[in-house]
Amino acid sequence: MTDDTHTLRSGSLTATIKAHGAEMCSLRHEDGTEFVWQAGPAWPRHAPLLFPIVGRLANDEMQHRGKTYRMTQHGFARDSRFVWAERGERRCSLMLEDSEATRALYPFAFRLTAAYTLDDTGLDLSLTVLNTGGETLPVSLGGHPAFNWPLRPGVPKESYALTFTNEEPSPVHRVEGGLLLAVTDPSPVRGAVLPLSEALFANDAVILDPLNSHAVRYGAEDGTGPWLEISWRGFRELGIWSKPSGAPFLCIEPWRGYASPKTFDGEFTDKPGLMHIAPGAEERLSFRIEVGSF
Repeated sequence: MTDDTHTLRSGSLTATIKAHGAEMCSLRHEDGTEFVWQAGPAWPRHAPLLFPIVGRLANDEMQHRGKTYRMTQHGFARDSRFVWAERGERRCSLMLEDSEATRALYPFAFRLTAAYTLDDTGLDLSLTVLNTGGETLPVSLGGHPAFNWPLRPGVPKESYALTFTNEEPSPVHRVEGGLLLAVTDPSPVRGAVLPLSEALFANDAVILDPLNSHAVRYGAEDGTGPWLEISWRGFRELGIWSKPSGAPFLCIEPWRGYASPKTFDGEFTDKPGLMHIAPGAEERLSFRIEVGSF
């Protein structure tokens, strides 16, 4: 244990969390199976937290009360150092509060808390946004966990699929230049199953909104080898992404919010997809990563 990282242990599982970005950087079974992408050259992150925006704003700028603030893709939390609030064998929590540095980018008061809890079958992440200011807090929040694809070396990537708890027939959204396109695409989900291939990401991320399911299972279609299941509470959209050029990871991303539509360039508080949290109130969202078949 160092000031930079903390490792949780339960049964045959370990999970390592970084103070930088409150980012999970490992979820590992004692047999050597590592579920989390190890931030290789294809993409230098593991599982960043997206706050106070998900996706991009037009020109990477936020407009608020006649002022312009610089806000790059997915916000600043993923590049901020959180403070440890709790560090135990199976649980840890970290906090990020507004500061002079954050208010130069985002002129609102907040406290973001990320609490990780490990048990014998998986990892829970609870995210709480508290409005510590005197005005309504406009905010989005998302997870961006990247998992090894394939989960076992040597297995063809095309043998993997996502299986949702419900059918997902609605058209899916896409982005261009990081901004949400108005035109949707037919759903690539066949009933409740989304076959995975690198070609799926030729036009960047696949965004499910509306989302019928509360969980999705990721693993080989024949049921062999390691698998994981992500379930969520409070999140309303799901992003699925890998590098369009092909890369050995798959991101399964519960979101509450999304990128600005290409046609939107107005007052930030009017941006579609935001939560609006009253002074003194909080929003709590969570997701769980269950793992198995070792």
